[in-house]
Amino acid sequence: MTKIIRPLRGKTPQFGTNCFLAENCAIIGDVVMGNDCSIWYNTVLRGDVHYIKIGNKVNIQDGAVIHATFEKYPTNIGDNVSIGHNAMVHGCTIHDNVLIGMGAIVMDDCIVESNSIIAAGAVLTKGTFVPSGSIFAGIPAVKVKEISQELIAGEIDRIANNYIKYASWYKDE
Repeated sequence: MTKIIRPLRGKTPQFGTNCFLAENCAIIGDVVMGNDCSIWYNTVLRGDVHYIKIGNKVNIQDGAVIHATFEKYPTNIGDNVSIGHNAMVHGCTIHDNVLIGMGAIVMDDCIVESNSIIAAGAVLTKGTFVPSGSIFAGIPAVKVKEISQELIAGEIDRIANNYIKYASWYKDE
């Protein structure tokens, strides 16, 4: 397994403190990451055509792809965000305290406001706006309900905190 951390077009990936990068992840070009992040196995963050900016306490799980659109849509990811296994996040803005479910797709020009959940397998088509406190599901994804405080604490915060713990297991080996 070979980790790929590669500069491209004059931009080198930058990392905050206490980040875990799995041995076979690929992080290329204009990628800036905050503190306490984890990038898991077979994950690709390709900042070749536009920038990718990632906040603090973000976990991008196995097989996920983060990309952008050439000279048009960068990708911005806030703090305390979990991006599930095999999700695709492309040229969009994800605010703080968001859970993107396994296999979900978030396309260009989408905005996902804080305290929201995108269900597993959901597809947010180009330009979809997810208001704060919403749960979106389906293909194409639509609002299915408001999020409760219990879900914010029980899912969004729990998963983000757990991934800091999981990453620490790998650092200790």
